[in-house]
Amino acid sequence: MQSYLVGGAVRDSLLGLAVKDRDYVVVGATPAHMLAVGFRAVGKDFPVFLHPQTQQEYALARTERKTGKGYKGFSVYADPDVTLEEDLARRDFTINAIAQAEDGSLIDPFNGQLDIQKKQLRHVTAAFSEDPVRILRAARFLARFTDFSVAAETMLLMRDMVAAGEVNALVPERVWQEIAKGLMEKQPSRMFEMLRDCGALKVILPELDRLWGVPQTATYHPEIDTGIHVMMVIDYAAKQGYSLPVRFAALTHDLGKGTTPADVLPRHIGHELRSVDLIREVVARLRVPNDCKDLALVVAKYHGKLHAARQMKATTLLQFLEELDAFRQRARFEDFLLACECDSRGRLGLENCPLDDAAHLAYALQAALTIDAGAIAKQCSSPVHIKHSVAEARIHAIQSALHLSR
Repeated sequence: MQSYLVGGAVRDSLLGLAVKDRDYVVVGATPAHMLAVGFRAVGKDFPVFLHPQTQQEYALARTERKTGKGYKGFSVYADPDVTLEEDLARRDFTINAIAQAEDGSLIDPFNGQLDIQKKQLRHVTAAFSEDPVRILRAARFLARFTDFSVAAETMLLMRDMVAAGEVNALVPERVWQEIAKGLMEKQPSRMFEMLRDCGALKVILPELDRLWGVPQTATYHPEIDTGIHVMMVIDYAAKQGYSLPVRFAALTHDLGKGTTPADVLPRHIGHELRSVDLIREVVARLRVPNDCKDLALVVAKYHGKLHAARQMKATTLLQFLEELDAFRQRARFEDFLLACECDSRGRLGLENCPLDDAAHLAYALQAALTIDAGAIAKQCSSPVHIKHSVAEARIHAIQSALHLSR
């Protein structure tokens, strides 16, 4: 029995990055032997065990054989006669197919170290084409390793996989899982650009794919192309370190522009509500978590209205805050403003534009929050009277605050 450190831990160490998780492969052992020496079994689809002291994962060396479409269509063979090289051969990219022995020496049968030096993602073997999740992983790695590129032969293979319908077999949960991870990487635009390049984006997110080539008014969007704008928006969100809900809202806020009739371009009248409808379809299909869904819907519907905040009267400002449910959903309101910040600054040459409308709306909310609704309620005789009195008091507070700020 021999164990080797494998995968991301070896790769990241060679890249000079911090190693977070350590995974090991075990050669020459059986499940019974692993249990006998104190390991605890945790794998469902193939033999994986937790070390009795470190709790790190140790998987028996295995091979895989394609039995059906999708990433679950595999049969696994794990036996003491499976070699380390056979185990490494089933991995996705050469940079992930390097093992480190206990003495620190590297086993690199597929020249992963060379591809690390060349900053290149290259598939290990043709078996790469058997698992469509690997397309998503390639895209996610590009978002993380921003100086890497995809080898030409690997891109060709991924295009063939898309053409063969492999991407259609991806389950929604796994698509969302990879998209969510990619959105949280350093430069998420690279993920979507690669997916678009190989044709996968049209399959998994056609609502986003159709934005490229759709023009916007140059006065407001010097970058013109809607797809480019959205990529700038999500990269700005990533640069600021914003949360996943904010990044997902940034990604989806303009989906409606992809359905604007050609005869009215480059204007996009009513695109906000069309975006809302498309987001509902996307989140239902991909089973997006509620926090991401709820913020995305609010941002899509109201991001355009925010730009008129400084021209609103106190009554209209209060109505807008109520539409945003800002009094009850304070954290979501703050995330709404962050997503709108990304939208405003995700434009060519406007990366540092002022955010006066957002500041104005936030100031109005702070003024309205000085009103003690509970105290007013104790003095009123009916729910209607309470609602009217609280609204009047909040409007007066907003008016006073805005007057003092001039």
